[in-house]
Amino acid sequence: MDERDDLVSDEFADRLQRTCRTAVGDSLRSITYFTPRAYAQVYLRSDLEADADLAGFVEHETLGFRARTAYRGSELGEYEHTVRSFENGYVTRVTADGAGVFVTTDGLTMRRSEEVAAALSHTLRDE
Repeated sequence: MDERDDLVSDEFADRLQRTCRTAVGDSLRSITYFTPRAYAQVYLRSDLEADADLAGFVEHETLGFRARTAYRGSELGEYEHTVRSFENGYVTRVTADGAGVFVTTDGLTMRRSEEVAAALSHTLRDE
């Protein structure tokens, strides 16, 4: 259920957009904020249509809350973020206590994915 007005303030939506634009520039396609029970698309690039199955994406990306627990104590260290590669772009997901954000981008280097993930983690913690 997309409830932007109730879930995300305009100020926080603006902060998410600034954070992502700084990290990935013009390759930013969309930003979606989510909790285990609700979501809100806070940005969609003007040349894209709002016809994606956003609910399906959110349903899958909420698995990130379990990933934080599932990987706890791993010799790899703490779980930080997930990057998914698609034919026409990438999804980067970051979760924190009870909230998460995923962004879609056109192109993405590993360095940029780490930058956007770190910036989003910081933004979520400061929410």
